Order: sequence, then C-alpha cells, then structure tokens
Amino acid sequence: MHIAVIMDGNGRWASRRHLPRSAGHRAGARAVDAVVEAAVRHGITTLTLYAFSAANWSRPAAEVSALFTLLRRHLLTQTQRCVDRSVRINVIGRRDRLPPGLCREIERSEQATAHCNRMHLRIAVDYSSQHSLLEACRRLQSEPGIDRARFAERLADVDHALAPAPEVDLLIRTGGEQRLSDFLLWECAYAELYFAEALWPDFDQQAFRHALAAYRHRERRFGRIVADTLATANHG
Repeated sequence: MHIAVIMDGNGRWASRRHLPRSAGHRAGARAVDAVVEAAVRHGITTLTLYAFSAANWSRPAAEVSALFTLLRRHLLTQTQRCVDRSVRINVIGRRDRLPPGLCREIERSEQATAHCNRMHLRIAVDYSSQHSLLEACRRLQSEPGIDRARFAERLADVDHALAPAPEVDLLIRTGGEQRLSDFLLWECAYAELYFAEALWPDFDQQAFRHALAAYRHRERRFGRIVADTLATANHG
C-alpha cells in the first residue's frame, strides 16, 4: 500500500500559539516521526511525504533556510532509526537548487538505508509534479515506442526516485485544505483522498489510524461497475 501525505498547517499551528513559524516546522518534524512509526507498524510499504514544494521557494529566505536546516538535522538524527526499522529513505524532487550540504546528507541517508526493505520512505523536496511530467516528456521525445512502464521509469529518473513508485492508494492532506497542490499528479490518478482538519503538528498516530479506517470503508472501482451495483441496476 502506498500512502502519500501533504503535511499542511505548520505555520498556522505556530501562529495560533503566538510562536515563530520555525516552531511549527519543528513540531511538524515530530509529527513525521510519529506517522512514520505508525506506517511501519501498519505494514505500509511506501510512504511519500510532501516536505517542500517548488512553490515554497516564494517564502521568506530565512524560513526556507530554516526548513533546509531542519531537514538536514532530521536526516542526521533519524537515519539510524530508519536503519533499525529497515526503512529505506529516498528524497525525490530536484536537487540542483538545494544547498550542497543538504544534498550530501541526502546521499548519505540514501546510501545508509539502501539495504532496508520493510518500508520505502520517500520525502519530496523541491518537488513539482508538473515540472517532473514535463521534464520526463522532454527526455522521452527522441525515444520511439514509449509505453506506460517506460514513462514511469523516466519519471523516476527525473525525480531522483530509486524506482518507479507504485500508484498512490491513499492521499492524506492535513490542515483543512482540499487540493492536490502539484503533488504526485501521475501517481494519484486513482488515489482515494482523505482531508483532515487537524494541522500537521497535531496529526498523530491516532489520526493516522482514523485515515486508514476511512480508507478501508471506501469502495475502489477504478472505473469498473461493481457486481452488486450492476445487479441492483438490472433489478431496478
């Protein structure tokens, strides 16, 4: 099962407590730890977290710098925990605009967890699905006979993904907003969407379990007609 999460609400969480936005991001990092632990416990095979979008470059430079510092520190402190849990880390998105020190830490974390196979943790940084799709098309324009599998491989190359990701089963967005925000548009073609009112720092393991429970009650048809629905229609 592939779960993707748009972690929204760190800034609002801090503002409501009259704290700097950086405090909200630190609280959000703690929520990441809790959700990763819950995902491992529930047997999730792939978890993709939206940490920093390409659009987030428009935020104040100080906030962007603080976010990158927090991400680097998080990789430093959490990589060994991922090794212990057999969680493989992969940061997807562009790397040409990231600080060199952060890129080095990303590479170290990916190498240190390369043998892990219990869960694939993907962290989207400087990520834009539209950019990835356009770049994949640009790279494929000279290749004949492109099929879906080949396109997925090229998309993975663009995103620095270790392998083509499985399609998203459940997309969770916190913070009360109801939009995709340029996140995994290809992979979310048939995803179930779950929008939580809780701000990301307040999204704990219990909230994660509620999202999973809601997903289990969804009827996924993928465009097909379910037998019971067809039988009802025929008898109507």
